[in-house]
Amino acid sequence: MTSQSLERGLLILSTFSEARPILGIADLARSAGLNKSTTYRYVATLAKLGYVQQDPETKKYSLGPRVVDLGFAAINSMEITRVAARHLQALSDETGYAASMAVLDGPDIVYVERRRSGRGGGGFAVDLNLHVGSRLPAYCTSMGKVLLAFREPAALRALLDRTDFARRGPRTITAREQLVSALERVRQSGIAVNDEELAPGLRSLAAPVRDRSGNVVAAINIAVHLTTWNVPVDSVVGRLEGPLRRTAAEISSGLGFRGGNLCSSS
Repeated sequence: MTSQSLERGLLILSTFSEARPILGIADLARSAGLNKSTTYRYVATLAKLGYVQQDPETKKYSLGPRVVDLGFAAINSMEITRVAARHLQALSDETGYAASMAVLDGPDIVYVERRRSGRGGGGFAVDLNLHVGSRLPAYCTSMGKVLLAFREPAALRALLDRTDFARRGPRTITAREQLVSALERVRQSGIAVNDEELAPGLRSLAAPVRDRSGNVVAAINIAVHLTTWNVPVDSVVGRLEGPLRRTAAEISSGLGFRGGNLCSSS
């Protein structure tokens, strides 16, 4: 037996999104399929508990700090982040650049771990305000391309159907057929390169992370910027590919993967 009150409360919370972060009672009632008085009672309870908060001027609501706490708790409780944290820190310390991990959520990636070198230098020059919980479109990011490349064909088609191929940087791939070809190369090589596809000057290199079943469950990357390392992209790959592949293999091993080829299909 389920709780109708809990279901309705969660339905109201799920109405908030990145596209609609601030909503009034009428908006919430319409989205949840409830009348305004019933919606108000649930929202008042959620506000009292800290799951939503009201702007005193507009009287509209946004998600509260308790939801943020739950989100971070969920991310931090994931086995994959516990395994990956020290390896990503070591990778960042070794290379001097920011190292991150992301998982796929629909057509987007969500950052679940991010480490930066304690020695300073180029790793701090490109941040784009990224942090644990940040979301980016998968099609124009190196980690996204890794995660898309290892989806089953039907699942990949469904994700690309939901993708808006907008130009984000000077080299963004905006043609679906071109992206599919690029993903096949990623699938074969096990490495994805992003050369100013997300933002001007930003480059990154990503590799897959596999679980004990051999499925690609996450991706890790190293991000650099032309302002700190203005060399041909092949030079970037030549220096960073080895440490990146090794770190991906170490994290995968920590998750129980015992295969010998991280580039094989999932």
